[in-house]
Parts: sequence; C-alpha cells; structure tokens
Amino acid sequence: MKELEGRVAIVTGAGKNIGRAIALALAEGGAKVAVNGRSDRSSVEAVVAEIAARGGEAIAVMADVSDEAAVARLVAAAVDRFCRLDIVVNNAAVRPEKPLSALTYADFRAVTSVILDGAFLTARAALPHLERSGSGAIVNIGGMSAHTGAKGRAHVIAAKAGLVGLTKGLAHDLASAGVTVNLVAPGIIATTRDGPVPQHHMLAKTLAGRQGKPEEIAAAVRFLVGPGARYVTGQTLHVNGGTYLP
Repeated sequence: MKELEGRVAIVTGAGKNIGRAIALALAEGGAKVAVNGRSDRSSVEAVVAEIAARGGEAIAVMADVSDEAAVARLVAAAVDRFCRLDIVVNNAAVRPEKPLSALTYADFRAVTSVILDGAFLTARAALPHLERSGSGAIVNIGGMSAHTGAKGRAHVIAAKAGLVGLTKGLAHDLASAGVTVNLVAPGIIATTRDGPVPQHHMLAKTLAGRQGKPEEIAAAVRFLVGPGARYVTGQTLHVNGGTYLP
C-alpha cells in the first residue's frame, strides 16, 4: 500500500511548476487530489490528466484563494467528490517585483491576499474535515527570500514571512486535533516564468552547484504529510541546496 492511500489532498496553485509537482507526488503516494488554479483551466486540467494517466484520481477545481466564498466552494468540491479531506497544501502565490517607490497599497494587497490570506482562508475552511481525518496535515509553501530579504519584493517577502508565523500559530492551535502544520521554503528552483528571472536568483549561489527541481520541493511536502512526519509540526523545512543556512 502507498503511504497516502485513502487520503485526500487539496493543492492550491497547482497548474504548473512546484504546485504541479506536488499534486503529482501526492497522487503517486496514493492520495486523491483536488488540483486548484485561479484562471488557467487548461493547465489545471492537464495536471488532472497526468494524474489519471498514472493511475491516480484527481479533479480540477478553479477558485481564487483570496475569495472566501470561492475557497469554501473549493473545499466543498473536494469533499463532495472524495468524501473526506486530509491534506491541504497552500502553494498559490503571485510574486511580481516592484520597488517600494512604485508599490501601491493595491499592489501590496494583491500579493498578500493570495499568499497569506489565501493560506488562512483555505486552512480555516478545511479545518472541520482535517480534524476528523485523524492524520490531518497542512503544508504552506514559503520562500527563501522571506528569510534573506531581496530587492523589489517587499510585498512578497512580507507575505511569505507571514506564512512562517501562520504556520507556528496554527501548529499550536491544531495540535490537539492531531493536525500537523509545517512550511517548506524553496530556494532557487528551476521553473517556467511568465516574466523575467527575479533579481535575487541571479545573485544567489548554491552549495549544490545547481538550481533545485520542483520535484525536490514536492518530495519534501510528501514527507511532511505522510505517516513518517506525524511528530513534525510548526517547522520550516528549507530546501535550497545550501544557499541559505539558518
């Protein structure tokens, strides 16, 4: 039996890159997966098709995680289809670069509402189901720059750093219900991007001598939601090839 057999997961922002790799990894572990995206339905459905082609089960659920009602529909869709919910991976993010002099409050909120508010809303909507699971797990996807800082990313860094605090707070709140809450902080990961490569990516050097792969982040997530990590909660797991050593 695969270690996640019989469990159900939601992965937000799962249409490509790290989110896609996480959805595939959890499905490979035996979980049924609700694959979430905000606007690119074709990418989300492609991930669902990949999971099905590998013998797994998944559904596509389009929802903006910054919208409380949409998040409620996302959780309901997963539970209606699979009759339970055990795992939530808060991966959805937007990461534009803009200096403070040009950063408006609307710009700031557009980022924090997806990354930080979205993680809060999804965790809260999922909570009754996670509490019934017996092995509930939440994994938030943070970022190395939340710990190192970076130019032109004050809004992104604030949101990702907020996830560290949210992770610790939820770990305390949910421990009595048997729900673990952890964070994976990726370093420099080779992904496809709509815009230019972030400035801090060009400056950072890894001890490993290469960029990471989305699958390496997914492997960390799969471990944290699995049976071997039931004694791990409130932690930040850095996966960065030695670029940042806390």
